Amino acid sequence: MSNSEQVYPSRRQELISTAGYVLGISYPLLAISTGFRAVFQLFFKEGVENYLAPSLSLVAAICYLLATVGFFYRKRWAWNLSVGVLIFETMLTLVVGTLSFVYPDLIGRTVWAYFGRDYGWFPLIQPLLGLAWLYWPETKEKYGIG
Repeated sequence: MSNSEQVYPSRRQELISTAGYVLGISYPLLAISTGFRAVFQLFFKEGVENYLAPSLSLVAAICYLLATVGFFYRKRWAWNLSVGVLIFETMLTLVVGTLSFVYPDLIGRTVWAYFGRDYGWFPLIQPLLGLAWLYWPETKEKYGIG
């Protein structure tokens, strides 16, 4: 076995591990920021005329929180939970992001508006990164999925 063949698995493992850490840190942070923003707008902000945007942001925060649970527990049920939530999150990001261009006044400033532009496009990128990480063979093995 050459040196490059010996180094490659450790680099790949390091990349996978780093992606897991990024997801494990960024998802709870996004859940907190999105959740607090939504709760403030729904219950404490005066003069809110469109409750769809903060309601969608609250749904997003719940998705982020559920995905976080799946990232931290290495059980089959947690893997299934995260995959389901990330697929749901991706679909809503795409639907709401598209609708925000067509009906901007209806969608308002939700976390998914314009595919997450106000959040640095993390709402679009993160679930895709999360799904790639969860379906990575080494990750599936850690969850006990063959």
